[in-house]
Amino acid sequence: MSTLTASLDLPPTAASVPVARRLVRELLQAWGARQDHEDAALLVTELVANVVDHVGGSDCLTLEATYSEDWLRLAVVDCSPTRPAFQQLDTQSVRGRGLHMVEVLADRWGCEDHRGGKRVWFELRPARL
Repeated sequence: MSTLTASLDLPPTAASVPVARRLVRELLQAWGARQDHEDAALLVTELVANVVDHVGGSDCLTLEATYSEDWLRLAVVDCSPTRPAFQQLDTQSVRGRGLHMVEVLADRWGCEDHRGGKRVWFELRPARL
């Protein structure tokens, strides 16, 4: 199987969060990806929301997807060099769990410098049947 890729620029606004989630679901369905579509959509939602919450403004936001038979890699690129940080879990707060979910659900994840900003990515293996 060849590798499939997609890249989409979005405005770093709250409206982009559900758009990114929907686009990931549709893309994975079109590709016939064997990874858990809901996990992928949830994690992309968290990464895009992080950009909206912590970068926002007129800065860039790009959603990247790469799929091969063995791996799905989804990434969110923004123009801020500030790396994401784990927040102390607060059971009273409804926010602040995004990176913890990425840590638990993704098979691998990381952050790398990208053109003066950063790329936060995660990878998922095919779902077990």
